[in-house]
Amino acid sequence: MRQSRRVADIELDELAGWPEKDIETMRITRRFTQAGTDVFSTIEWTKRSSRINNADGSVVFEMQDAEVPAEWSQLATDIMVSKYFRKAGVPAYNEDGTVNTDAPTGPERSAKQVIGRLASCWRNWGERYGYFDSSADADTF
Repeated sequence: MRQSRRVADIELDELAGWPEKDIETMRITRRFTQAGTDVFSTIEWTKRSSRINNADGSVVFEMQDAEVPAEWSQLATDIMVSKYFRKAGVPAYNEDGTVNTDAPTGPERSAKQVIGRLASCWRNWGERYGYFDSSADADTF
């Protein structure tokens, strides 16, 4: 069933010319994860360097110690780090997970940050527009 939408969402959709639609909601079944288990803890992680050069050898992009899944190829690492890592404005975190307000902001340093950012965004949209059948389905997603 479609969840109620906020007035601002309806107004934006109307301004964009998008018609109100009835949608079927998604039910998500777990296949590769277990409830209550941090999915990132099930993967072996490693730190790698990524460097992209022009044909003339000049450096286009470089990052040291980017954290990625250990089984990724160097090409997969280079694509993730150069294309999807945010380059600035990311807060530093303490070991307990709290934001370190004394440290300057900087780039994303881990694929975990990118994956978490994207999955959280998609979940937010799914909940906002009523795509999930239940909050448990949103959690599973």
